[in-house]
Amino acid sequence: MEALRKLEDIQRILSFMDAQGFSSGDPSSDRFLADFLLFMVQPCCDLSLEKKCKLISGKLPKVTSAFLEKALTSITGKDNEEQLMAVPTQEGLSEQMVSCHIFQEPNSVIGFDAMLRANSTLEDFCRSYFMFHGMDANRPELVFRYLPFLSFTESYIYQLDSFNEGILHPCFNRVPTAEQDFEFLHNSYKLEMQNSYQKVTSSFPNAINGDRFRPLSLLLEQHGLMSDRLQMEFSCGNEYWALERRLCTDLINKKNISINDVMRAIHLKSFDYRVLNLLLYRLRNEEISESHMEFLSVSEFLVEVSDDLFDYEDDVLANNFNILRMFVGIYGVSRAPSELAKYITETEDQFENLKKKLDLELASKYQKRCEEATSEGGKKSGHALGTWVIPPVIADEESYRLLFQNQL
Repeated sequence: MEALRKLEDIQRILSFMDAQGFSSGDPSSDRFLADFLLFMVQPCCDLSLEKKCKLISGKLPKVTSAFLEKALTSITGKDNEEQLMAVPTQEGLSEQMVSCHIFQEPNSVIGFDAMLRANSTLEDFCRSYFMFHGMDANRPELVFRYLPFLSFTESYIYQLDSFNEGILHPCFNRVPTAEQDFEFLHNSYKLEMQNSYQKVTSSFPNAINGDRFRPLSLLLEQHGLMSDRLQMEFSCGNEYWALERRLCTDLINKKNISINDVMRAIHLKSFDYRVLNLLLYRLRNEEISESHMEFLSVSEFLVEVSDDLFDYEDDVLANNFNILRMFVGIYGVSRAPSELAKYITETEDQFENLKKKLDLELASKYQKRCEEATSEGGKKSGHALGTWVIPPVIADEESYRLLFQNQL
């Protein structure tokens, strides 16, 4: 309880510092200042706050790094180098502080909407991936045993994805001409989107702007769940969002885009499923099955393409990454569907070849799951086991968005 109470005090003083403009913007420095302020306000004999301030200001010029090193040696009996090996570094303490700090009110980074969006992915993951671990997704005790880490991780990723989508909106990426400026970005619409953008970005503390996965990595590390493979997938997530921002910005501004970048992005897009799968291996203390990972990566590609075809119109409106949008930008309206169909056919062949290498019972279960997912989703453009139907291509995305906006 004492540790929790101290953490709450730190949280309050950090909020106070931010409100007073006292924050330095650096998590390590802010934690040091917070600890110092808490020390200063603690009762000590009959010293008043004013006398404490005078005492500190008078002695502070003598407090050099050399003076502190001597003080450290006199306390511990060890020199500075030896002490640093035993005591967590300031960077380490700061990272621990950030890990605890950002997952608590009022600076929580995961919203209810992100949890709702993550829910369908979690359900699909349990029903589609548990079987690769010899688990039955219909047994609640198995689902709930691993749900806290899986749910938290996926919700965290969805919150980051919402942040990325917020800065992709056409309002912030299109460079309008003088004639089109009023039509496409009339003032009320632009103001509305700017407010939405501010709401999205305000939910992310500056502490995680550099490496947005760092707090999640720290949390998993504290529970012995972090691995190099997970870190690699986190890097893939950052790479995907960077590619999405660049490709969508270039597309909306009618700049050339690379097919290699597009295919790289679509393969990276399912990184969250791979994160969940790797996390489940860690939670169950299992060896990773590379053959299963390879098979699922091909299946993930087909699922992503299927989802993109189903969400095509919505992705055009929101300026989200969508493989059909990208193919239209590269190959034009007439060639895009046939070029995409070639990739689908090639990948389906690869999928079937890898499926033959699976255990027969597992292959049968997964095929049944694919059929269920296609049926439940009501998609005309399905997974490898469904029927592929490419929706009508939107030749002029800008006019399509304007028409939709005028109908609101």
